[in-house]
Amino acid sequence: MPPRRRSTSGYRGVCQRPNGGFYAEIRSGDLRLSLGTYDTAHEAARAFDAAAWRLGRPRLQMNFPDVRTLQQALDLAPPPRLNSAQDRAEHTALQRRLLVAQEDERVMAEWRRRHPEDVAYEQEYWERRREEDTRRRREERLDRRRRKALACAQADLVNAGGRSFFTEEDERWFDIWLSTSDDTNDDDAGADDWSD
Repeated sequence: MPPRRRSTSGYRGVCQRPNGGFYAEIRSGDLRLSLGTYDTAHEAARAFDAAAWRLGRPRLQMNFPDVRTLQQALDLAPPPRLNSAQDRAEHTALQRRLLVAQEDERVMAEWRRRHPEDVAYEQEYWERRREEDTRRRREERLDRRRRKALACAQADLVNAGGRSFFTEEDERWFDIWLSTSDDTNDDDAGADDWSD
């Protein structure tokens, strides 16, 4: 049988979980031997190699062929993970939160089915809010352009030898550096005026 290709983790027998952990297992025909979940892909690969040594696999099927004995593989493998009472309590709390979230989704779906007029009102409300936010952002952008143009005109006047009606400590001089970019997304929520 041809050798299996390596997984996306870069190690044989190691898969990345959606939660960011790494799961190690050994497959042989119909047999799947779970080796557990680890914090890093490297730890999971070391656990895989220790189990492969115990099962008598050839060194070519291991992740670290430089390990020459079973004892070396066991020394390099991470210690087995122990599930403490705190781990079980965290798992129970997460399961409870998941059940609450699922019940919330079920109740909201039922509410939407029973009260379509409220759903329509809510959608209209959020559409109005988006339109008002877009209008407000456009007005603010227009005001920044006007302030920047005034500050630039005063700077040009001073550079040409004229006299500005801004005083030296006038904060309106800082308006020269205002962003007036049109590349801002109308859907961005409160983007910083100084980020360009």
